[in-house]
Amino acid sequence: MKEYLILDGYNVINGWPEIRKIAEINLDEARRALIDLMAEYKSFKGIEIIIVFDAYLVKGTKKLKERLKGVEVVYTKERETADSYIERLATELGERNYVSVVTNDWAQQQIVLGSGGARVTVRELVLDFNAAKGKIHRKSEKLGRINSNSISKNIDGEILRKLEKFRKE
Repeated sequence: MKEYLILDGYNVINGWPEIRKIAEINLDEARRALIDLMAEYKSFKGIEIIIVFDAYLVKGTKKLKERLKGVEVVYTKERETADSYIERLATELGERNYVSVVTNDWAQQQIVLGSGGARVTVRELVLDFNAAKGKIHRKSEKLGRINSNSISKNIDGEILRKLEKFRKE
């Protein structure tokens, strides 16, 4: 049983303060920022992440799926909303997997809950992302201290002097 996290891309961009600031200047850059953050989140959580961007009003658009940095990114086709795509995908994946959908859209949250999925608000995602990032930072600091301190403490002083002499030569 896999775990999937499906994001309503533009909804998340508009609900994540740091990314929203980027979007006010450059929407493409905001999409890239979200993909980068979710690639990092995927690495920590070990779950499948799918970001869905709405191309409903873009004339002639065909559905586009691509994998960027380990994250699946979907642009819906013309006249297909991200909401309808996400609802269908969540129902389909939810038959055999654990599915959560990230959106602040109340109606979409209700549909996801009705289909057996879990809903996550953008605020909850941001809080969990920041907590995960904090854990990674603390763990790497701890490992750095352990690695730098434990070697010199566990090697005989004479051997350390010889190694230092060898290093300088």
